[in-house]
Amino acid sequence: MPFNSSQSRPRLRIIAIALVFAIAGCGNSTIVGKWRLMGGSNAILWEFSANGVVLVGDVRGRYKFGHEDRIKIETRFATAVYQMKISGDRMTLQELGGSKLEFTRIKETDR
Repeated sequence: MPFNSSQSRPRLRIIAIALVFAIAGCGNSTIVGKWRLMGGSNAILWEFSANGVVLVGDVRGRYKFGHEDRIKIETRFATAVYQMKISGDRMTLQELGGSKLEFTRIKETDR
């Protein structure tokens, strides 16, 4: 059967679209884990799971990544969009035009 490029174009387009969504869905896996808000020993822990679930203290929510290093966090109480920066074991979440939250990563040996 001869190669017909007109038949393969729709398939290639579908594959390309699927790859774009797969790459976008990967997000920033460096956020996965437990983070302590800096500024106090009994600061609330934030835990990010690989499946898009976030636990802020005992409040469960969802998170997803946007463009330009943005992260959207939704709980039953509020929705917030932050500019995110992770450098090693430090993370900064800054509300767009607003306050800044600084975290340190909690390693399993830190418990």
